[in-house]
Amino acid sequence: MDWNTRIRPAGDRAMLITLDDPRPVQRLASALRVHAIAGVEDVLPAAETVLITMHSVNYGTQVRRELISLLDRLDQQPPQPDVSRGTVDENIVEIPVRYDGEDLPEVARLLDLSIPEVIASHTGTVWHCAFVGFAPGFGYLTSPDGRLTVPRRARARTAIPPGAVALAAGYSGVYPRGTPGGWQVIGTTDLRMWVVDRDPPALVRAGSAIRFVASE
Repeated sequence: MDWNTRIRPAGDRAMLITLDDPRPVQRLASALRVHAIAGVEDVLPAAETVLITMHSVNYGTQVRRELISLLDRLDQQPPQPDVSRGTVDENIVEIPVRYDGEDLPEVARLLDLSIPEVIASHTGTVWHCAFVGFAPGFGYLTSPDGRLTVPRRARARTAIPPGAVALAAGYSGVYPRGTPGGWQVIGTTDLRMWVVDRDPPALVRAGSAIRFVASE
């Protein structure tokens, strides 16, 4: 693939890589965290793009060259199977959830599952934060098999309370503050996803592993 057409300048100290699919976005973001490129200041994945910021404009040529090399290597490698499910990882963020969301029955209907099966599926996998956005501390969480893919609500709510645990378009997420939203709410948590004076403020960041745990 001609990666030059996929890598575009975003100002004088950043590059935007368009990949058109969340899976290669996550692979590239993970690879950049493991194999750091000299001159790269930050890696900011989104749904179909990765934004690379640099310490200086002087790194532009070198960073582009190394990005193309890394993308070529990833393109030639088959995706690695997800082995996190069922493993014990001290770095996994556990989020206790009361499965009391008002959209839970509708989610079960859409998936042709019982409510206990939806809960078991939501808690029975390790989710990964693909990227953050929408509001500070809101992580877009993906599961290995996309088993709980449901559409957004036909009509968004004008107010969703902080701590609402929700599903939409293959993602799960936790609302960090009260806000309008169109995701299907399946539960609530008391964990605070964003605290300004915490270090770091966000409980979940891009690359984080998350397990939801059913609570009373």
